[in-house]
Amino acid sequence: MAPPVALMDEPALVRGAQAGDRQAFAALVGRYWDRLYRWLYHLTHDAHAAEDLAQESFLRALSALAGFEAGTNFRAWLFRIAHNQWVNQRRRKQVREAFPKDVPDGGAGPPELAMSREALAQLARAVGRLPSDYRAAFLLRAEEDLSFREIAEVLDVTEETARWRVCRARQKLMEVMGPHLS
Repeated sequence: MAPPVALMDEPALVRGAQAGDRQAFAALVGRYWDRLYRWLYHLTHDAHAAEDLAQESFLRALSALAGFEAGTNFRAWLFRIAHNQWVNQRRRKQVREAFPKDVPDGGAGPPELAMSREALAQLARAVGRLPSDYRAAFLLRAEEDLSFREIAEVLDVTEETARWRVCRARQKLMEVMGPHLS
C-alpha cells in the first residue's frame, strides 16, 4: 500500500505531479504555499499582490512541470519562477514599493513590549528600503534559510553574487539599526 500523498517525499510528489497526479501537485502546493507567499509578501508589501504572484507562480510551475529535471531542487526552481513573476510584475506596473502596512505601531503595553515593537517596525522599514536585489537575497537567506547556492539559483546569479547581496543587505541593515541596538 502506497503512503498517503501528503507523506510522500518531494521527489515522489514531483514524479507523481509530472505523471498528472493532481493530488501530488496539491501536496507540493501545500508544502510551499505559505513560504512562497510570505517571501513574496516581503518583496511586494501587498497581501493581494503576493497572493496573486503565488497563484501565478504555481500555475506556471504546473505548466512547466514536464520540463523540471528530476534530482534538482524543486524549492529553488519554484522560487525562481516566483522571482521571475515578481520581476515581470514590477516591469509591467513600474510601481514604487511601499512600506509594510501591517507593522505593529507599538501600542499600549509595558515599555519593553513597546520598544520591541518599535524595533521590529524599524527593522521592517529598513528591510523595505533595501534595494530589491539585496532584499530578495536577504529574505531568502533569513526567512527561507536557503543556502547561497540555492539563492543563486533562485535569483539567477552566481553564488558569489548571492553572498555579496546578502552581506551588503546585512551591512545596510546594521547601518540603519546600529544606533537602535545599544
